[in-house]
Amino acid sequence: MEISSTITETEPQKFALPVDSEHKATEFHLFSAAAPHMRAFHLSWISFFSCFVSTFAAPPLLPIIRDNLNLTATDIGNAGVASVSGAVFARIAMGTACDLFGPRLASASLILLTAPAVYFTSIASSPISFLLVRFFTGFSLATFVSAQFWMSSMFSGPVVGTANGVAAGWGNLGGGATQLIMPLVFSLIRDIGAVKFTAWRIAFFIPALFQTLSAFAILIFGQDLPDGNYQRLQNSGNKQKDKFSRVFYHGITNYRGWILALTYGYCFGVELTVDNIIAEYFYDRFNLKLHTAGIIAASFGLANLVSRPAGGVLSDMMAKRFGMRGRLWALWAVQTLGGVFCIILGQVGSLTASIVVMIVFSVFVQAACGLTFGVVPFVSRRSLGVISGMTGGGGNVGAVLTQLIFFKGSKYSKETGITLMGIMIVCCTLPIFLIYFPQWGGMFCGPSLEKIATEEDYYLSEWSSKEQGKGLHQASLKFADNSRSERGRRVHSQTLSSNATPSANV
Repeated sequence: MEISSTITETEPQKFALPVDSEHKATEFHLFSAAAPHMRAFHLSWISFFSCFVSTFAAPPLLPIIRDNLNLTATDIGNAGVASVSGAVFARIAMGTACDLFGPRLASASLILLTAPAVYFTSIASSPISFLLVRFFTGFSLATFVSAQFWMSSMFSGPVVGTANGVAAGWGNLGGGATQLIMPLVFSLIRDIGAVKFTAWRIAFFIPALFQTLSAFAILIFGQDLPDGNYQRLQNSGNKQKDKFSRVFYHGITNYRGWILALTYGYCFGVELTVDNIIAEYFYDRFNLKLHTAGIIAASFGLANLVSRPAGGVLSDMMAKRFGMRGRLWALWAVQTLGGVFCIILGQVGSLTASIVVMIVFSVFVQAACGLTFGVVPFVSRRSLGVISGMTGGGGNVGAVLTQLIFFKGSKYSKETGITLMGIMIVCCTLPIFLIYFPQWGGMFCGPSLEKIATEEDYYLSEWSSKEQGKGLHQASLKFADNSRSERGRRVHSQTLSSNATPSANV
């Protein structure tokens, strides 16, 4: 089983956006729906948005649900952990599925498989059944990996951070939107005449239906790669399946993927944790009405409208001037500042100050998520899905650990847990110092002076001499050439003046 993304040169395709030699878009037009690049963008963020709405539909209604099901603080904490723990392995599996079958089938299949759990939430009758439906619904968050894989397959290096940041940020927006949607739907159903213990159950049909429709939209309108779907390309001989063992091996043996998984655990993992606790925190600590607490909690998630995309844009801007080293420095600085504001959030005691600090904190922690996936696409070409899955899974592991340590039961007050969570963010961001690319350098060291330290050497190291002899490395060669921009403006311009390979604009 082999892989090759070579496209027949005698039949060049026409695209609405300018593309590179891999037919990845070199520009990002936010308000375009042009196929296949921008259409894939909109399908990815909308489907991920729907999964976020479903996964976090319960927290804003917890004050009602806990009375109906007689949930204790421990039950609520366990359900919160369950909602994000299921996606840990699902995200790793999703990355591998994207590598082997393509993001279209992988994401649509998972969305359809998890939608029944959202419907079944309406018949939960005990703490155990409530925990189980939240656990299985949480698997849908693995669509984040397919969204990031899809964007990395559709957009070229200079704009991939922006594409990943906006797609994930607008998808994560569902965590804030559901804080507004669910209390509103609940109120409307109750006002129509349903009692409150029935109204919250009926309300769950809305996110369930939304999630189901998004899956069918992907199947009908989506496309895996700029040149077509995996199956069509494989049938035509323009793409062959890779060996699962080799894809998986090159992913899990790349230490950079493990470091990014750790650091992502304390930006996205923190975001998931806050989505689970923040409405109840404001409701209980400041004696607010349910709808008011929901609006305040929503502002945390709704910041994703601009904050995570801003992180992706910042990553691309830093790369244009400083290369990969700029991406790494920006990631460390922004995530560390997020940790500092998280510590402050746990210390302030007034409602107004808490809201202001929470919003600032949300901007930095969500921007760090966007910055992370400005780096991920360059860690591996052959095992992009596995690296994306490892990193995404790390986000869920961080959420699980944080909730188990600081927010399960009554060991810590929520304000103390928030402060300790901020300290964890600062500490777990430090390993970014260790990430080093021989062709580009790291935070404190420049690129290797060895002649073999080039983009081609780095990405071709994932292919054996036998595989290269068959020409299976051609896609990696194209990617290596297109990733020269990660050297930074000065080095890149010097290289182009002496040894440039023009990109293919079709």
